[in-house]
This record gives sequence, structure tokens and C-alpha cells, in this order.
Amino acid sequence: MTSPGQYQVNSQLAELGHRSIYDILARARQDYGNKPAFSCGTDTLSFIDLDDRADQLARYLRHGLGLQPGDRLAILLPNLLQYTIGIFAALKAGLVIVNTNPQYTASEACHQFSDSGAKAVLVLDKLVPLVRKVQAETDIRHLIVTSLDDLQVPQLTANSSDETRFMQALQLGTELPAVSPERNPDDLALLQYTGGTTGVSKGAMLTHRNILCNVLQAVSIFKPGEVEYGNEVRVSPLPLYHIFAFTANCIASVFTGFHSVLISNPRDLDGMIADLKRHPFTLLTGINSLFVSLMAHPEFDTIDFSRLKWVNSGGAPLNTEIAKRWLARTGSVIREGYGLTETSPVVVASTANTPYREGYIGKAVIDTFMQTVDDDGNPTARGEPGELLIKGPQVMLGYWQREDETAKTFSADGWLKTGDVGVIDEEGFLKLVDRKKDMILVSGFNVYPNDIEDAVMRHPGIRECVAVGIPDERTGEAIKLYVSLHDAELDTASIIAHCREHLTGYKIPKNVEIRDDLPKSTVGKLLRRVLRDEARAEAGAA
Repeated sequence: MTSPGQYQVNSQLAELGHRSIYDILARARQDYGNKPAFSCGTDTLSFIDLDDRADQLARYLRHGLGLQPGDRLAILLPNLLQYTIGIFAALKAGLVIVNTNPQYTASEACHQFSDSGAKAVLVLDKLVPLVRKVQAETDIRHLIVTSLDDLQVPQLTANSSDETRFMQALQLGTELPAVSPERNPDDLALLQYTGGTTGVSKGAMLTHRNILCNVLQAVSIFKPGEVEYGNEVRVSPLPLYHIFAFTANCIASVFTGFHSVLISNPRDLDGMIADLKRHPFTLLTGINSLFVSLMAHPEFDTIDFSRLKWVNSGGAPLNTEIAKRWLARTGSVIREGYGLTETSPVVVASTANTPYREGYIGKAVIDTFMQTVDDDGNPTARGEPGELLIKGPQVMLGYWQREDETAKTFSADGWLKTGDVGVIDEEGFLKLVDRKKDMILVSGFNVYPNDIEDAVMRHPGIRECVAVGIPDERTGEAIKLYVSLHDAELDTASIIAHCREHLTGYKIPKNVEIRDDLPKSTVGKLLRRVLRDEARAEAGAA
């Protein structure tokens, strides 16, 4: 086995001449030209269109706003063509992207903006009030504002002196000097926020090399002839602010010349099914909850799946029963993957090169090394559970401005501690059996109990609370909240209503159980694991 320092994907990057992620689009422009790159609704951008508009916006970012290489640009958008333009414009301008969930509450967005030091934000018009609410607590000095229909009905007049309309910025950029990335492979490209064991959102520092290498690792799972570069149609419902969609559905799709059909609102199943019928799709990316929802739709069986070559599931565990139902109804196998924000994200994938093994995810992608260790850091035997550790060129530099958290996340010899408990069999297949962290995974989104508990404890009538994850067929996991009360008149509906005021939708508990007291250790520490095990046993997952 090659040493972890000898990664073949680095040699591939050198052969391609790629030094920044933007180079992928520059190459795609040459290779795929006027072929469609991204569609959203009835709008489509070719690779040339995408590059031209990214160039215009990059000029404006650098010369119009005065942003310098290394400055951070936050993007606060759902899946829109403007998002893809913003990504490549930021990369061409040498900026660092801060992907931000448009469902965030003001406090959640404020933390991410202020922690990253973002100086500007590309934002949907409907979310401008949220930015204004927190702007004084951040370094944001300028807003580039877009609307859902900007490409069809361009708006060119801003509402404030520190705002520029998106299409206005493109126009202004055409008159400004050219720019080049001015970045090296090991420079920062992305601050991708994740929670970690403390629940405090931290920015994983991902470099151009991290993402570029992970793109090459991800595309390596295809067998020769299995897909045709420049001639596949990929339906992409996962949000681009999620690291899996960012790397796989945006950057890797441009690398391969795939036509990506962006779904702005996957909850609108009627709209998504219309897109599935409109486009002769050959590839589909989703998560367990989406597959469940699609199969429950009355028009599901009217969709033409005859061209479908590949279905990816990433971002959340895939339920085996759901995968079986999907295969029975579509004739296509869902291939599961595993990764983390900290690994750009792809680590393990199920591929046509590896036989399907029920309960196992797959094997590590090229140039990725895995081992499992016990609580003392000693390697465990093949087939025995242990905490999963990772090495590879896709592993982050560390956490932004959090050296202490970075130190906790890496072993003394440089392995990334995933916090997941896994089993690696004799052939190298990975099975996840538990999570060492208390993180809950709801429809592919990381939910950290401390986030929930901090919000719940703002209610004066609540004495103590504990949030745990329970199995859920649709969302993978759901949140159950245990509480004890100061105010005996408080009911579960009031508690959930309080949560809705302070938490993003997917963080709201599905179940609330009120108890006289919650279990504690001898030193008074709330015993989350006891309640989690109890909740899972009640849910039939003991």
C-alpha cells in the first residue's frame, strides 16, 4: 500500500494543470462549450454562459466591491442558477466561499457571518431582512441581491446604497478589468460550517486541493464506459450549500460535463416530478427521505426511469428497506456513500466495481486510508468495531480560528477522528454501527443536541431538557425532546411552538416527552445516552 503522502490524484491534478477549482470551469468551457451545464425550472446555462457570467461577477467582486483574494463571500441562496454563477465567480476572484443555509434563523446566520468574517453576501431578496437584522454584528458591508426570476425578468435597481442587484453586478462587471484566481492549490477555497461535538458551529477549512482531489476521487468510482462525459443528465435536488451537493452536483458535474438539473424546492414534489418528466435524466442524487417521499407520490410510477444509470444516496444513512423498494419500482440500484464536511466530503462509496453487500456502505475511494481504533487509540482488528479514522488528500486543514477543536479532531499522527463507530471487514468494506458523537442526522442535515437544548432552555417554564435522535423511515432520524418543567401548565404544543421561534425547521423536535425529572449521573450531569437508548428501544431500534 502506498504511504498516505503519495496520492495519485495529486499527480492527476498536475497533469491537468489545475491549480484552483475555477480551472475546472475554464477546461469545461473548452471541452463542452454550448452544451447545457445547469438548468433550473425553464432556465438553462451552457458551460460558456456559466463561464461568461462568472467572469462578469468576478470582475465586479474584485474591482467593483474591492474584495481581495482570501476575503470571504457568504452565499445565502436556495438552488438557483445564480448560485452556480456565484460559486465560480468567487473562485475566479480568489475569494473564499461561505455556504450558508437559507433556512437559518437570524442567530444561526449571524454566527456564521461573524465567525467567518464575510465581507459581502450574495442573497435572495426575500432574505435581505434577515441579513439586515444581524448585519451590525458582522463584517458584511455589501449585499448582492437576486430574485427567483432574475434571469427572466432582470432587476437592475437596488434599494440601498450598500446593495447591488445581481444582474446589475453582471452588467457593471463587463466594463471592469479582467481577473484571475491568484490562488494556489493549498490556499483556502471554502469555509464549510459544521457543528461538532460541542454544538458550536465551526468552519471546516477546505482548500482548492481538497476539493479538486475529492472530485477526482468521486469520479474514479465510474467504470470505463459506464457514463459518458458531456452527455449525462443529473437531477440534483440536494442543496448546494450542503458539502455533498457542492462537490458532487456542482464542481464534479462541471468536471464531467454533466447537465445538472437543479431542484430549488425538493419539498415541492409536484414540481420535482415535472422536472423528472421534462428532462431525459440518467443520473439522480438524493437522500433516504427524498426517496420515501417520491415513492409515496401518486405520479411516481408514471416517471420514465428507463435511461437511469446511477442513483447516489449521500448525506444521510440509506434505509435498506427503502433501497429495496426503490429497486423494485425503478429497476435501479441506489449506491450509498459516506463522507463528512471535514473530508470535502466523499470517503467511501458503493460502486459498480464493488459487489453490493447489505448493511455495508462500500469501500474507500482512491487515495483514502481508513482504520478503526478503540477508546485508547489502539487499532482494532478487522471486523471489530472502533472509531473510524481517515487520511487522504480530501481531509480539511482544520477548523477556522479554532486550534483547540482542530487538535481534538486529529490524532497525534495526523488521522482525522470521525466520531463514527464503524467496522471494516477483511475486504475493506465499511459498515457504520453507531456514532460516537451525539449528532443527529435529519434528512442529511447535522443537528447537534446542544443547539436544540440551548434554544429550548430560553423558555422560562422549562427546567431541564435533553434532545436525542430516534430512527425515522422518512428522514433517517428525527428529534425527540425530553423536558422537565418549572411551569406545570406548559404543554408539548407550547414547547414546539417555542422551538419554531428559535430553530430552523429540520431542528424542531418531532416528539416531546415531559417528565418529572431527567436521569443524571452522581455528579449531576444529564445522561443523554440513557435517554437516547431508551428512546431507540421504544422505537424498535434497541
